[in-house]
Amino acid sequence: MARVLITGGAGFLGSHLCDRFIAEGDDVICIDNFITGSPDNIAHLMGNQKFKFIQHDVTEYTFVAGDLDYVLHFASPASPIDYLQLPIQTLKVGSLGTHKTLGLAKEKKARYLIASTSEVYGDPLVHPQEESYWGNVNPIGSRGVYDEAKRFGEALVMAYHRYHGLETRIVRIFNTYGPKMRLHDGRAIPEFISMCLKNQPVPVFGDGSQTRSVCYVSDLVDGIYRLLLSDESNPVNIGNPDEITMLQLAEEIIELTGSKSQIEFKDLPEDDPKVRQPHITRAKEILGWEPKVQRREGLIRTIEDFKNRIK
Repeated sequence: MARVLITGGAGFLGSHLCDRFIAEGDDVICIDNFITGSPDNIAHLMGNQKFKFIQHDVTEYTFVAGDLDYVLHFASPASPIDYLQLPIQTLKVGSLGTHKTLGLAKEKKARYLIASTSEVYGDPLVHPQEESYWGNVNPIGSRGVYDEAKRFGEALVMAYHRYHGLETRIVRIFNTYGPKMRLHDGRAIPEFISMCLKNQPVPVFGDGSQTRSVCYVSDLVDGIYRLLLSDESNPVNIGNPDEITMLQLAEEIIELTGSKSQIEFKDLPEDDPKVRQPHITRAKEILGWEPKVQRREGLIRTIEDFKNRIK
């Protein structure tokens, strides 16, 4: 049994991680300030003796009483719609928030895991993206507030690892979907599903030829859990290499929902990556991990969750 701190624990991924650690018999402390997280995501855990919630902004001094075995830093806006509206907060949680939580892990002698992202690769010039690729990021573009916050976070984590000898893990998360995503999260899958369930136009940027590789949330959480318990301190990609164009994804969701929605093409956002596909050989070899849930199955589960919540 471990004692685990999860920042951003009321968010989409953070709340699924809270569920996983509690299912493993661990004690979980969840920190969130609800900028993008939701109390609904953790409501079912309130009253559980193995769960504690602290409403707090981790860019400020962060104190947790008692021992900690693991610190997982997942606090951050993660959707373009969020970090474009919250650019300063995104930069602060990736820099100051990482610094504060690393200091806490150092004090508690806890193992630290940071949620990094495939966005550290920017608009990649290599395909698929493997961990040795340094990326192609526009530091002053509108997406730079998220991309560079995560790149700085990785650098800070490795500095603590090398200088202080802190046990650290870096997970580079590729596009993930599943239950508990916000209905209007701004990312492709929740937006497509929400519009389809309302029979409204489905927005596809550009000509829809840009690709993404989408991973179901239970697979991603399992990969993160395995990485945390491993001995690997270098970054590891966790994602599903099953690549699909945005137009194909929109058409598939229209079919699965039985919607009357039509595709509506919109201008491509600045620095929107043309391709995104994880190279997961390291995850397979080091963690014995690869995704199990097929996209169609995962989408059906996610659609059912959205049906139960959409107004």
